[in-house]
Amino acid sequence: MANPGYDGMWLPQDQDPRAEAGATRGERDTLVGYLEVYRTTLELKCQELTPTQLGTRSVPPSNMSLLGLVRHMARVEQSWFRRVIEDQMDIARLFQEEGSDAGFNWPGEPDEALVAEAWELWRAEVVHARDVLRQTDLDAVVDVHGDPTEVRDIIVHMVEEYARHCGHADLIRECIDGRAGQ
Repeated sequence: MANPGYDGMWLPQDQDPRAEAGATRGERDTLVGYLEVYRTTLELKCQELTPTQLGTRSVPPSNMSLLGLVRHMARVEQSWFRRVIEDQMDIARLFQEEGSDAGFNWPGEPDEALVAEAWELWRAEVVHARDVLRQTDLDAVVDVHGDPTEVRDIIVHMVEEYARHCGHADLIRECIDGRAGQ
């Protein structure tokens, strides 16, 4: 088991992939930069774990797990970037089926195929979201449940969503193998 706390970080500070971006300039770079940092953080929290470890639930009665977080964030990316910003409300939401709990539940035990599918979905939605952001003005206004909302507000919401769930991921990971921080 790794050393918990600050000394138990994965990588030396100079090898952290989130530090490669450098300083940001302006609103767009700052917002998108924070979003990318949290996307990378989720990936870091899930590295080097087996399907069983990724599927390990947090504390009862919660059904939250690292695998569930990856699946859930694929759904969140799809919802905000495809359904809301691009107004593709006719596409089926990921993990909408009964009992899936927005991606946190799945049938059976987690295996390599389920993990690969989760990462494939999440990565595809992230790539698509990046393309959408490159083409969309932060001042653009979209409809969010009848309320006109600027795209910048959606990006801030995405940063908040990832930040909250990365905090969950940090605690789940620490329970699995003692790794914390980073």
